Amino acid sequence: MSEETKSLTLNPQLEAFQKNLLTKYDTANLSVKKGQTLFVGSSLMEIFPIEKWEEEGKVEFSHYIYNRAVRATTTAFLLEHIDSQIFNLEPSKIFINIGTNDIGFEVPEDEFLTNYDKIMSEIADKLPDTEVYVMRYYPINTVDFGHDTDEKTLFETRSNEKFQTASDKIDKIAQKHNFHFIDVNAGLSDENGNLKKELTIDGAHLNPAGYAIVLENLKKYLEA
Repeated sequence: MSEETKSLTLNPQLEAFQKNLLTKYDTANLSVKKGQTLFVGSSLMEIFPIEKWEEEGKVEFSHYIYNRAVRATTTAFLLEHIDSQIFNLEPSKIFINIGTNDIGFEVPEDEFLTNYDKIMSEIADKLPDTEVYVMRYYPINTVDFGHDTDEKTLFETRSNEKFQTASDKIDKIAQKHNFHFIDVNAGLSDENGNLKKELTIDGAHLNPAGYAIVLENLKKYLEA
């Protein structure tokens, strides 16, 4: 078990945050407009400021984008809370970025990929007309980050090689379900394949400038 897994498992504040966020989502889901677009996943999706940008009038699409992601979560968490995070919204499009924490928390690969397959199977079964876009994992930067204690913990079990190898396997699962597998990472990496320092807050998570690039790359799928 990685040090990150140990610290998160023993973090009651994080568990309380996740529970409160799910409660917030359940309340909001009672009044959502059905048939819209959904972003779902872990922190890489949760901190995507898409709803904030929509509310501020900075972006507008033909369908409203709801964000139901929860930080520090895994594929197993999404399966457990899939009604709150997906089905209760009845979206017409879903964009999924989940699983980097499975890798970081050292969940066995077979278990992680089986869970992802189950997520896709349930969506295909319950939302057969929904367009599903499974996202390739973003690059990370362990060169300019990872020097203090927290960042060492973050990168202890994470690497670009692990993320992209896993992405290739997830691509095959998406193909099995006739889902779209998309790479919206253009412009995020430097010449060495690392996440650009100016686009990240800690080497693993994007900042608003990074998400602006991702959103630009997503536009063709959001309006397809």
